[in-house]
Amino acid sequence: MVTHPFHPLCGRELPVLFERRTRRGLWFVCEVDGQQRVTLRQEWTDRGAPAGEQRLSADGLTALREVADALLGRRDSATLVGE
Repeated sequence: MVTHPFHPLCGRELPVLFERRTRRGLWFVCEVDGQQRVTLRQEWTDRGAPAGEQRLSADGLTALREVADALLGRRDSATLVGE
């Protein structure tokens, strides 16, 4: 079953034709309505780890920006808004 919330086939059960493992993870090649094929990351299906139910809050994003700025050697992230 496709579980990725933004995938157009979310909620659909698709037959897996075969699996393909790459350095980026496990992928499933599935059949849609007996006519076309779609490739899905394992994480986008019920065979992968469940997706997080909560998105980052504004405070979480601000803290993440501060960490990124510190790693990049930037001092004042407020001056970078809108660049």
